[in-house]
Parts: sequence; C-alpha cells; structure tokens
Amino acid sequence: MSVVTIAMTETCNVFPDMPARVADLGVLTGKLDALRDANLRHHAELIGLAAGQGAAIVGLGELFAAPYFALDHYPQFLALAEDAATGPSVQAMAHAARTHGVVVIAPIYELNPITGRRFNTAVVLDRDGSVLGKYRKTHIPQGTNDKGSFHETRYYQSSDGQLGPMPKNRSQNPYFPVFETHLGRLGVAICYDRHFDGVMYSLAANGAEIVFCPAVTFGTKSQRVWHQEFFVDAVRHNLFIAGSNRKGTEPPWSITYFGESYVCGPNGLVPNRSTHSELVLCDLDLAELRSPDPSGWNLPRDLRPDIYSPRPARS
Repeated sequence: MSVVTIAMTETCNVFPDMPARVADLGVLTGKLDALRDANLRHHAELIGLAAGQGAAIVGLGELFAAPYFALDHYPQFLALAEDAATGPSVQAMAHAARTHGVVVIAPIYELNPITGRRFNTAVVLDRDGSVLGKYRKTHIPQGTNDKGSFHETRYYQSSDGQLGPMPKNRSQNPYFPVFETHLGRLGVAICYDRHFDGVMYSLAANGAEIVFCPAVTFGTKSQRVWHQEFFVDAVRHNLFIAGSNRKGTEPPWSITYFGESYVCGPNGLVPNRSTHSELVLCDLDLAELRSPDPSGWNLPRDLRPDIYSPRPARS
C-alpha cells in the first residue's frame, strides 16, 4: 500500500477551570490530574474522528495533555511529568490506538522513574496499542520573541540518547530513531529540533519516510519561517514532513498559537482534506519517494562525498 492517510491535531488546552490570572496558577496544584484527563479525553475523541475520516496514523501536538506551561517558571507543572510506558497519557492513547486501529504519535512530558530526569518525549504507539518506542526532544530552547518568552530548560533536559530497546527501530543514530510500521517508516522531531539541519538529514539517512514534527510555536518570525523550513527539508531529503502547531489562546496567558499545521513532501504541499477544524488530514503517496524526481534532480547521486557524507539510497 503506497498511499497512507495521516492526521495531525491542531488544538490547545481544553481544561475549563484555568485561573484568570497568571498569579493564580498555584490553584492548579491539586487539579493537575483533572487537567490532564480533560485533554486526554479531548484527544481520544479527535483520534476517533480522524480514524473516521480514514486516518491510519495520528500525530498529536507537543505536550498535548497540558497547556504550554514553559512560558515562565511554574514549579507546580513539574508534577505533570509521567512514565513513558505506564503513565496515564500513554495508557489512554494506547487505548485509543487499539480502539480505532491507528498508529499514534503521543508527545508527553516524561519523567524517568529511575534517574528522575524529565524530557519532552514523543511515544510512538502501534495500532494494537503497543509501544514501538520513543523519541526525546534533542534541542531545548530558551529565549524571548515579540510575543512572549519560553523557558523549556527549566522543565526538561536535552535527550540523552538512552531510549531503551526498540526492536522496530531501524536507525543507527541513538538520538533519532526511525520506527518500522506496517504503513511505512516514521521519524519524529519536536518543535525547536526543526531548525537544525542535521535532524532531517539523520532521519532520512536512516530510512524515515514520514517525519512528524509536533510544535508549540509563536512569534512573527516563527510564523513566517514555519511555512518555509519543512518545504526545503522535504525536497532536500526526499521526505514527507507533517508539522503540527498548537492553535488558540490558553488562559491565563495572552499568547495565541497560530496553528497553520500542514504536510509537505518532495513535490510540495499535500492538500488537507479534513472536515474538522482541529484536524489536518492528508493522503501521502509513498511511491513518490521511490520515483524519479520530476525536476530531473538526483541529489543522492550528485552529492559530493568529498564534502559531505553520502546518504544511502532508500530501499
């Protein structure tokens, strides 16, 4: 089967009892389980809706089970971190994957129960709900733009490459796994990772066909280049790239996430045929990745090995 239908969510925190003021965020300390549960239910519903439109793979948003809390230092949100195998988010999304028979990419806030370290992690679930493995965000940003600031280094660390056994991982790079599924080979990059040229190169070099890039991004420059970066990488590395961004405004903060999620491939933008405002749904023809480039280009053949490491041909 060369045509694979994928979906991405484009939504934001749905917990109704968020405080009106940032100064009052402390009231959430005893409500974090309820906050997570509200978002898990919402995303389980979206997975069902995506499956009903024909999706076989559903990618959820970065840190999907919570508001984007890394806008400053709010220590109470540290308690949202959970185990990447047995935590409530993974269990709920595994049930949704199993119920609807779809592969799910679930980006969670991970707590390693052995080391106590926290990571921004995407767990990849097969259609039977089993865990295929995980990817930990490699590049962690901290900065300020025209819309606000982000302080992710206060909440989680950069990937340590210690991702555990993953029998269906075909990558030789310990930081960037590539998951073999019945639908194709999947890679993940998370938000800030997309700016670094080695990320998509490594995923493509290790066989990825579709890369999901869940993000929480905002700001004028970020919005402008959001529509450029994936196109270049998809063409250069012969990939389908699915970029999902949070959409909406999350109280009590005033930042609006612009959404504008899309999928592109080596031949350009893939049409979105979703009938739901919080989903992007696209049909990907993986045969494009193995067909002669209609431009006449042959980048793997013409790469200068004396300058760059050659990329192996996709089998």
